Amino acid sequence: MRLIALCLVTLLVLIQYPLWLGKGGWMRVRELDLQVSAAHEKNDEAKARNAKLASEVNDLKDGTGAVEERARLELGMIKNDEIFVQIATGGGNAASAQTSASSPTSASTSTAPPASPPANQAR
Repeated sequence: MRLIALCLVTLLVLIQYPLWLGKGGWMRVRELDLQVSAAHEKNDEAKARNAKLASEVNDLKDGTGAVEERARLELGMIKNDEIFVQIATGGGNAASAQTSASSPTSASTSTAPPASPPANQAR
C-alpha cells in the first residue's frame, strides 16, 4: 500500500513539472505577459509621439502661424513693422523681448544693441 502511494505522489510531481517549469508553464507565461505589457506601453508612447509629430506637420503644411513661430524662436526673425527691444537686467543676464509696434513711427528704447542680428532682420 505504501508503495502505491509513493508511486502516485511521484506521478503527481512528474505531471506538475511541465505545468510549472516546462516550455509552456506558468513562469514562462508570466514572463511573456510582462514583455507584452512593456511592448504595449512602448507602443502607446510611440503613438503619442507620432500624433504630436503629425499635428506639427499639419500645422506647418496648412498654417503660417507655426512657421512664423519657428522663425521667431529659432532664427530670431521679426516682421517689418515690429521693433526689437532688448532689456539688460542688473545681474548681467540679457533678456530679449519682441514687441509689435502699433505704428511704424513709435519710438523704441534699447539699453543694449543685439549682439549680431541676422542680415534678413529688419530693425
